[in-house]
Amino acid sequence: MSATADNAVRKHTISVLVDNEAGVLARVIGLFSGRGYNIDSLTVAEVDRARALSRITVVTSGSEMVIEQIKAQLDRLVPVHSVSDLTLEGPHVARELALVKVVGTGEKRVESLRIADVFRARVVDATTESFVFEMTGSTDKLDAFIRLMVPLGLREVSRTGVAAIARGAGGM
Repeated sequence: MSATADNAVRKHTISVLVDNEAGVLARVIGLFSGRGYNIDSLTVAEVDRARALSRITVVTSGSEMVIEQIKAQLDRLVPVHSVSDLTLEGPHVARELALVKVVGTGEKRVESLRIADVFRARVVDATTESFVFEMTGSTDKLDAFIRLMVPLGLREVSRTGVAAIARGAGGM
């Protein structure tokens, strides 16, 4: 059975401008968990101190109908000022940061440095047995780098989640 365009599951990057006050993030996340929606990535930070506003960026997956429900329910939350589906609203820039620890010696150590150079990852910590690489880029780029580090001694990964913003002069 083939999926129609209406029920095809796609990833969406949704940006939500909210009041920066206690409990807002819990309410937004509660909306997702209460309805069984999965969150692939989540970032939140204050973006306007003078107006006490924070931006929550959520990457989630769903059919067109599910994404529309998510946006409508987010828009009804009292501390929400605006909801933007960056995936549908036009070109946007989305980046993520990862810290990747690789443990190894000899040729594996040299190879991890070669691959890091190709991916433009920076060494931010080094010992005689390990490296910690810092890398920013698209989620796909980070995923590819991490996959290549597995056979070379990948020990640990820490990721920020996606930060995204619309391209051009407009704003939220």
